[in-house]
Parts: sequence; C-alpha cells; structure tokens
Amino acid sequence: MSATNASNGSRIETYEDFVKVHDLLLAASGLPQSLHFKLFQKLTSETFDGGAHFQIEPCEEGRQRRLLLTSETMAKDSNVFLVDHAWTFRLPDAYKLLQEVPGLVQRMAALMCVDVEDDGGSEQAAESGGKMTAEEVLESEIRNAKETGDGFVRWLELEELGLDDATFLSLNLSTKFPDLLALSLCGNKLENQEKLVEEVTKFKNLKALWLNNNPVLEKSDCGMEDTILQGCPKLEIYNSRFTHNFGVWALGFCADVYGKDNPASSHQGNLPLQSVTSLDLSNRGIHNLINKAFSPFEMPNLSYLNIRGNLIEENSVSDLFGLLKAFYCLQSLEVDIPGPLGDSAVEILESLPTLSSLNGVDASKILESEKHIVDSMLQLRLPEWTAEEPLADRVLNAMWLYLMTYRLADEEKLDENPVWYVMDELGSALRHSDEPNFRVAPFLFMPEGKLASAVSFSIFWPTQNVKRGDECTRDYLFGIGEDKQRSARLTAWFYTPQKYFIQEYEKHLNKLQSKRLPSLSIKSSATTVVHRSDGSALRVYTDIPQIEEFLTRPEFVITNEPKDADIIWTSMQIDEEVKKAVGITDQQYINQFPFEACLVMKHHLADTIQKAQGSPGWLQPTYNLETHLSQLIGDYCLRKRDGLNNLWILKPWNMARTIDTTVTDNLSAIIRLMETGPKICQKYIEHPALFQGKKFDLRYIVLVRSINPLEIFLADVFWVRLANNPYSLEKHSLFEYETHFTVMNYGRRLNHMNTPEFVREFEKEHQVKWLDIHQRVKSMIRSVFESAASLHPEMHDPKSRAMYGVDVMLDASFQPKLLEVTYCPDCMRACKYDTKAICGGGETVRGPDFFNFVLGCLFLNETIHQICILHVFGSLLYMNPSVSTRP
Repeated sequence: MSATNASNGSRIETYEDFVKVHDLLLAASGLPQSLHFKLFQKLTSETFDGGAHFQIEPCEEGRQRRLLLTSETMAKDSNVFLVDHAWTFRLPDAYKLLQEVPGLVQRMAALMCVDVEDDGGSEQAAESGGKMTAEEVLESEIRNAKETGDGFVRWLELEELGLDDATFLSLNLSTKFPDLLALSLCGNKLENQEKLVEEVTKFKNLKALWLNNNPVLEKSDCGMEDTILQGCPKLEIYNSRFTHNFGVWALGFCADVYGKDNPASSHQGNLPLQSVTSLDLSNRGIHNLINKAFSPFEMPNLSYLNIRGNLIEENSVSDLFGLLKAFYCLQSLEVDIPGPLGDSAVEILESLPTLSSLNGVDASKILESEKHIVDSMLQLRLPEWTAEEPLADRVLNAMWLYLMTYRLADEEKLDENPVWYVMDELGSALRHSDEPNFRVAPFLFMPEGKLASAVSFSIFWPTQNVKRGDECTRDYLFGIGEDKQRSARLTAWFYTPQKYFIQEYEKHLNKLQSKRLPSLSIKSSATTVVHRSDGSALRVYTDIPQIEEFLTRPEFVITNEPKDADIIWTSMQIDEEVKKAVGITDQQYINQFPFEACLVMKHHLADTIQKAQGSPGWLQPTYNLETHLSQLIGDYCLRKRDGLNNLWILKPWNMARTIDTTVTDNLSAIIRLMETGPKICQKYIEHPALFQGKKFDLRYIVLVRSINPLEIFLADVFWVRLANNPYSLEKHSLFEYETHFTVMNYGRRLNHMNTPEFVREFEKEHQVKWLDIHQRVKSMIRSVFESAASLHPEMHDPKSRAMYGVDVMLDASFQPKLLEVTYCPDCMRACKYDTKAICGGGETVRGPDFFNFVLGCLFLNETIHQICILHVFGSLLYMNPSVSTRP
C-alpha cells in the first residue's frame, strides 16, 4: 500500500487535498470515482453508517454469520461504507496480543463464532426429558395408522430413545409390524450383534434399515451386513447407503416420492418415478449405477442428478456416459471431479451435450474458461475446537478464515513484514461468492497528510443492484483467476475435492522419482591465475567493509572506482543495466555467475535440484506455491489421512534473515500466506539434531572458480548458528522466533560459539564422529552444485568467480538437510574470530586472513597445499590435486 505525503503536511480540510494525498490509494482500491467525495465525507466525519443499511444474522447453526441488506434497495456504485479494523497485528505477535490485550480474545472469539462451549450433552439430556418412550412412540404410530391409513404401520422411527438390547427385544416389533418397509434405530445403545440381526431379519419386506450411531456398528464387520442382506432380500438402503439390491424404492426415497407419509404399498403404480425431475444420490455408497430402475424409462423427466460421493467403480467411464446420455431431459449434473466420469469438466460437457450446468456452474462458462475442476457447492471449512481448548487457541485456528493483509510503503522503503487485520463484526460477516454483489478494499486514511498519521480502514460498496433480504457477499479472491490457481486457493475457506489434489501430488511424485542426475564429463581445469600485464597488484572494487579492511595481500589493492577495477566484488546484483550505468566491461572479473538465481533463489534452487535429481533425501519436500499449490494440498491431505506430521515452513523466494517466514500446520494459513508474496512451502524438520536442547544450523562457505568444468572448494571451517531458546514443538512456540530460528545477527542476542568447541561438545553429547557428518555434508554440497552445472550450463562465464553460503541442518539421525544457498554471504564472524580447521589438520585460521584466503583461491589458483582452509572436492575439481599453486 503506497502513500503520498501532502506537500505541507497540514491537516486535510478540503476534498482537493484529500485526493492529492490519497490519489494512489484511491486508484489501488478500485473505488469508482463517483464515490470518492462520499468517502471523503465519511472519513473526515468518522461516519460508520453500515448499521442503518445492513443486519448481521447467524447461519450454519451459529458457526458463522452473514450480512443481509435491510434497506429497500441499493443500486450499484450508489454508496460506500467504512469498516473499522477490530484487530491489526504482525503475525509473530498474534498469540502474545491475544494473551495480553484486555477483551481482545473475547471479541475475536465472538466475531469468529468460536466462543460457544460444547454443551451438546447437557442440551441433549434436557431434551430427552421431554421425549416419548419407545412404547409411547409405538402407540402413537399404531393410532395414526388407524386414523389416516389402512391400519398397517410401514414406517417406524425409534431414534435417540436410549434403547438397549433388552428393551429393543421386548418391543417385539416383528410381531406387531410384519409389513414394515422402513425401520430407523439411529442413535440408540444397541450392542449385541447376534440378537439384533436375528430380530431385524424377521422383516422380510424391509426396504430400508438405519442403525447409524449405535455401538454395535463399531464392533461389527462386513459379516453383519451380509447376514442382514441375506435375511432381508428386499433391503435397498442400509445405514443410509444403497445395497446392491437398490431399485425403484431407494430411488423414490431419494426423490421424495417415498417417505414416512408415503412409504409405498403393494398396489403402487407401475411407473412411480415418472414424475421425478430432481434426484439426489449423493454419498449413497453406489458402486454400480447401471440398474433396471435407474433408467430413462422409469424417470423420463429427470433434469437434475447429483451423484457426488459415490465411487461407481464397477462401471467404466464410457458405460456411464452412455447411460447418462439416454436421459434426454438431463440439464444439470453434480459429480466428483476427478471421479467416476473422469477428471475433466470440459470432457464431461462434451460427452453430455444436453447439460447446461455442471456442479452448479454454467456449462458455457466452463467451456469458455476451459476449467477442468469446477464446483460451486463447496462445503464451508468451519472452525473446529474442543470445550477444553482455550479461546486464544480457537482464535488462532479460526482467524485464517477472516484475516486480510496489506504492506505499508512510502517513496523510500517497503515494509518487510506484512500487516494482518480482522475487519469489525459487520465487515467480517461479508461471506464469499464467485459472483459477489459487493467489493471490499483496505484504505489508509492520512488525516495529517503524512504516513505517520495514517489510520487503516476497509471500505466496501455495492457492485450490483441489491434488494432487501439479499445476502451481501464479496469475492475472497478478487482479481485472482485460474492462472493464479484460484480453485486450489479456495481450499483456504472450503473443502475442495481431495481426490483431485491427491492425484496431482501422485503425478508430481512419480515425476520426481523418475529423475536421475546426469554425470558430468571430466575435463582439465581451464582457469588460470589472474594477473595484470604490467605485474602490478590486481585492483579490487568492493562495497563490503570486511574486504576493504582485511584484504591485505600485496597481490591486491582496493580501488574506489568500479571502472578501474580488475575485480568487482559487490553485494549487489550486477545485470546489464548496472554494467552500462557504472561502465563495467566484459574484461572485468565479477563475483557472481550468470543465472546463479538457479541456486540462490529458494524456488529456483528447489526446481534445479528436483529437475536434476528428483527428491534426494537431503532436500525436504518443497513446493513453489505459485505453481504447485495443488500438489502441496495433495501431499498435506495424504499426510493428514495417514496421521503423519504436517508441520510446514513457508519462506519467501528471495528474502533473507527469515523475514516473512512462518511455521504452521494449518492448511488455510499456508494458502493465505501466499497473499504476502511468492513463497515456497517446505516440510518442516520437526525432529532436528539438537545441541544442548537447542536448534542449530551450520553455515558452510563454498568457492566456485568455474562451472564448466566444475571447480568448487569447501572451507574447512564452518559457523554454527544457535537458537536462543530450547527447542519445542508446543504450538505456541511456533510464534517464538528465538525457538525455531537461528539467525540472531540482526537486533537479537547472538550466541557465538567457536567451531572446534562446538564439534567437541556435539560429539560428546551425541556419541558421534563429526568427520562422518562432514563427509555427508560434502557429498550433499557437491550434488547441489553438480545439479546446477548439469542443468544450467549457461551459468559458465570465464570472468566469473563467486563465494556462496550453504546453510545446512542435521536431522535427529545426523543426516544433512539443505536449507538454502546464499549469494555473497555475510562473513562478519569469519573475519572477527580466529578458529581451527576441523578436517585439515587442525591448523589455526586467523579471522582477519579470511578474505586473503578466499581471493587467493579464486583469482590466484591457490589450493590446499598453501591454503589449509580450503579443501578440494576430489572428482569435482577437475584438475590433478597435486598440481602446483601457479599453473
């Protein structure tokens, strides 16, 4: 969100001043210009008049709220309304604020409808006091049958009466009601399988039997169902699902032809379903739909059909299409996609040309957009909690269904950490619609004309004509189409088809498993010592203070002019535009390789490794959320189904110091966090190796002389970065930076530890040999750079040399895991502290000599024979390790 300061910084008094200060904000909001003056009036007078036009109403059995229009009508673009922000925060502070700000957690819990205790048990007990007994129900049914029918009871509901086995048998139902067609015993206390089967199989004409929510089902297997079906040969519905015997009666029940008031009889007409136009067969456990009763002959007028939630795996796709084509009046179909009719909405419509609607979406829109997965009837993802769960935890779980976000900025700087906020009760009651009638936008009002005076609001206005009683809705993903994974992103608020996402994940996994790293051809080293023709020292331009201070070798001299330098060593990215502006030529050496983004940007690093090697054990499952959200959702769903750990870490593509980095197991949070910028989502290492109970990672320094042939060197010393707090997976700890992150260099307490001391203590604590770990780390780093060299040969440039930081973590089995590769890493500690090489004989390495070693290796071709800090990577350094230091 950008802001333009008023020229004089005085308080805004006129509409002209308002527009001058807020012109960019007004344009970004999308508010029609015709409403700008009305917004100015309401902001300056602090007019919150939404209550005069709208009403908040509970829905979804009190688990959500919606907003209704109470005015007679409201025309498109006719008014604009202010919404206050009930809670504004930075994500790491969320839990702390809920704990400390008086009244905040109570208000948020009420707004998000998670403040109601689970007292269903007491309510049920109170209700049961007013219920009839089983005997009273039977007497009532017999009396009703005599008064309104032929005296025969054919439909009997004995639900939630507390019936146990003895009471049930004492009712002697088979003798009293021999013609029973439907019997419901849901929600009782029946446990004895043998006695229950013996009693219900006495009903030879039974069409439907419901035993749902009885203890007997928890203990039974398929044998009980088979025995009941054998004893009740006419049974078509068992526990709400169709049996293989289903026919006209079951279809009639789902079409509301048959029910308690009309259970059917022996003298029913020949075509009882001929008037059926709508049929809901969702979640009926149907395996075979090709059935004599399910035909256009029985239902010639069928225009709507819902077959969601059925496998129908015994019929081929082509057979099902053939069956459905015969229903000439069929216009609307609901079916799982992917599912029994395939995985493409477009192909379904092409195969069933009479359809005008598929899954609630207009067929022409589907064909126009070529969307393969469509659904307008998604189930809401409502918050879930237990009575024992504290309000703060309920809010932290539910808030992702309500949060909105923005970033602050002025002419000089973009705020690195996004702001999250919850609109007030009125704004939060605006629910989602793909065809909304209102639009919402954040707006930063600066009454003094400066960013320092800013107050954040949301504004909303009608984008369609609305009338009294209409629900007021907004598009949660306004401006986001399928090119930005709209359908997948709706998973943050709705239960979307898991089967589709799991299939996408499995295809992704199969592709990864087929990858193998191609071998690199072995060549002799092509790099030579860099020197000036006149033999004078190499001139180095740098913007890095440590190089200016500590590069003391006589072979190098610092220059302040980039155009005069032989070597340019800078922390900034040098592209063609910079070269032209500064005067850098192709004859100068630069400390970066072309296309090195394939290593130093997190999404490209994962892509490089996955394309080259698939899914090596040292790379955690990683997804670029901008391109592979569906695959991530599929992975998440499978882990949840299998009871596996589902903790993930989200990292921006190209930010350092863990800025905007989040650890969460909440799928809605993962998806919503995409809104603050492009990210990767990586499986969190939930069980890392610990040092004295704390998390740590390791920073290795890698020097690259050449990409083709590949010449890389690994520093013998590395640097340990320790978290400040003991490690914990307790959910509140996920908001504690100093528990889960190790980068403490920037404004936090830094615990420096000498590398040899760390190694000694670590070996002692875990009874391991560090040399074994070091070999695994070396092998991993070698694979990383091999992947880049094989996949991106365009990286090679004879005028490039570079130093990279490789961040590594160890898991609880002491296996290395790659975290990231950084360009021109911060080497302050390397220059500040003396240390000893771990694997090179234990020589002392002076900190001030660090960059003398680095530039000597990269530009003077010095190797381990003179520079003990560096090790050659065997076969990766395609030169004889015994060659002299000056070829």
